[in-house]
Amino acid sequence: MNKSDVTPKGELTVRIPAMPADANSNGDIFGGWVVSQMDLAAGIRASERARGRVATVAINTLVFKKPVKIGDTLCVYTAIEEVGRTSITLALEAWTSGLTSRARTKVTEGVFVMVAIDDNGLPMPVPAESVD
Repeated sequence: MNKSDVTPKGELTVRIPAMPADANSNGDIFGGWVVSQMDLAAGIRASERARGRVATVAINTLVFKKPVKIGDTLCVYTAIEEVGRTSITLALEAWTSGLTSRARTKVTEGVFVMVAIDDNGLPMPVPAESVD
């Protein structure tokens, strides 16, 4: 087992319990719910960096490694990989911990691309990173 399988990469951005309404008849959480939580996390982190509105323009990769169960706490970690003129590329990892076991398990990972947008929804430059 390598380090990437035991230690989350990035900053904890979203933490939410998986509820019965988010599950299929087998008790596994729908993949779409997991992706939506990851997209929210990407939007939060990218909007902080862009200092404004952002929109998802691509999900370059997405790998489901293990199922999420009802009652698991989903933790989404984000790491900014690249900042372009108008875009921000982020690596995301979703990890779970269960009700009875506090052990973390990586369940999903992906690369999301967000674009900074103005009030009209048009791409705008990402500000230079501050030096404070």
